[in-house]
Amino acid sequence: MAKQQVAPRTDSPEIHPSAVVAEGAKIGARTRVGAFCQIDGDVEIGDDCVLHSHVVVTGRTRIAAQTEIYPFAVIGHAPQDLKYAGEPSELFIGARCRIREHVTMNPGTRGGGMVTSVGDDCLIMAGAHVAHDCRVGNHVILVNHATLGGHVHIGDHAIIGGLSAVHQFVRIGAHAMIGGMSGVESDVIPFGTVMGERAHLAGLNLVGLKRRGFARDSIHELQKAYRLLFGDEGTFQERVADVDGEFGGSDLVREVLAFIRSNSDRAICQPKAVRAG
Repeated sequence: MAKQQVAPRTDSPEIHPSAVVAEGAKIGARTRVGAFCQIDGDVEIGDDCVLHSHVVVTGRTRIAAQTEIYPFAVIGHAPQDLKYAGEPSELFIGARCRIREHVTMNPGTRGGGMVTSVGDDCLIMAGAHVAHDCRVGNHVILVNHATLGGHVHIGDHAIIGGLSAVHQFVRIGAHAMIGGMSGVESDVIPFGTVMGERAHLAGLNLVGLKRRGFARDSIHELQKAYRLLFGDEGTFQERVADVDGEFGGSDLVREVLAFIRSNSDRAICQPKAVRAG
């Protein structure tokens, strides 16, 4: 009986003959580049990535290992910012991300630190846009056609609903949930849920908190702090101080308070019936 031949293992990238890969581009081991992709010379793609057909990756773009990019995504083209003057800004995309069809991501600008970054394990669904100078955390989901304006910061595990738009310089806290078709003009606290054409705070993301294994007692403390923080007595800053005094020992509450006290160009998103004091 003839001995079965075993194909030799190779760590070389697999590049379709119709793909255009410029000289200088760095393609990692075992990465697959599909038909009609275009990869320009300043691009670096990590090991075990997959680029399906018709993907464009350009500019000073760095993509970490095991990220998968679907057809017609355009990654790294010049920012859509009239102040951009060709400065050598960069785009960083983390490991194990899934970037679906027609997604666009732009590098940074001189006015925003020169870097746009997307963390690890993110799901960027079809048609979503990550603008210049955004900072997107780990495990973030952008649902279909969600749009981030320039300089937006998104915390870990946040979910940005489909057809929603986040205004420039807005911060979205960790574990927050943005409802579909929302227009977000103000900062959203960690663990918060917002919705609406001009989005308002609609409570806490209790489903997300439970799914991610936060202790029941911690969630209850956060709920009590939320009711006090967005109550109707005193000014907002007075309520912040009251929450700190009563619930400041809770890790979740401290995270919310630290977010509120951080410097920002935007107000904190409030419930519909409440205005910041």
